Amino acid sequence: MVSVKDIAAKCNVSVATVSKALNDYSDISEKTRAMIKAKATEMGYLPNMAAVALKTNRTYNLGILFVDAANSGLTHEFFAGVLQGIKTQAESLGYCITFITNRIGEKEVTYKEYCRNRQFDGVIIACIDFNEPQVLELVNSGIPIVTIDHVFHNTMSVMSDNVKGIRDLMEYLYSMGHRKIAYIHGADSSVTQARLTSFYQCTERLGLSVLPEYVLECEYHDTVKAGKCTEQLLDLKDKPTCILYPDDYTAIGGINLIKSRGLNIPDDISVVGYDGISYSYIHEPPITTLKQDSDRMGRESVSHLARLIEKPRTTLKETFVIEGSVSIGRSVKKLSVG
Repeated sequence: MVSVKDIAAKCNVSVATVSKALNDYSDISEKTRAMIKAKATEMGYLPNMAAVALKTNRTYNLGILFVDAANSGLTHEFFAGVLQGIKTQAESLGYCITFITNRIGEKEVTYKEYCRNRQFDGVIIACIDFNEPQVLELVNSGIPIVTIDHVFHNTMSVMSDNVKGIRDLMEYLYSMGHRKIAYIHGADSSVTQARLTSFYQCTERLGLSVLPEYVLECEYHDTVKAGKCTEQLLDLKDKPTCILYPDDYTAIGGINLIKSRGLNIPDDISVVGYDGISYSYIHEPPITTLKQDSDRMGRESVSHLARLIEKPRTTLKETFVIEGSVSIGRSVKKLSVG
């Protein structure tokens, strides 16, 4: 293990000078600082994080609170992309990440207690019931926090642009001649509320009438419930020409039901998903969907959290919105508008 003393000997300077250079003190020249840092890198120097923690009162460890109500866990491609972005950016900024649980050994603890025990510098919260008391306790604990796809007044947040995402899909469907569009939306959450509001805004702006029975609710990723909702829509006397699903998994659940009734996509009915998981592109037919930039959402959440940790007095607790883009497959039929 290379020490500060080893670097000092190689550079023919004092240990104090090396320490100042590595910690960016201003009372040594830029030339000396650059020379020492280059030599430290060449020698493979790694700082002693325990010593750094004592000196800076920081652990360089971030907590990740990720509780997936749909039980798809890290196998869900969208959230796997978010977490990969978190991991990549955290490593590039010198932070480690640890998943938050309700247990320390055999003892059951709250999320706040777990974070205090592990001395996290900050926490990222994603895919969870944000109204759960333990989550609210953590949010109000004073620990620097960034939330993903949810906004609290006292935290920073990174949001997918759900309003624009639905608007872009609706405008595409309208351009394809669809006037009877059904929407199976997700369970109640800030994401669902934003998307549903955008849906109704679009129908009003485009002059579309929406039958009450065209709007149904289904848990995200619940392919079984998605099939049942699809069945309800197909049994209507006045059927929609297109069904918009809350995510690509539920879209596939709906497609399976449609095919089981001997119907063809998109000739008999059109289908649109959301998220842009890789399977939607290789599915037959490829599904038109809204591709979210999950990796960027993860990276941005770490970058903003690092600023909040390192410069708390000059960092505003803002909301940062990440746009997605429509990925056009072959699941939407072009209709003639009479």
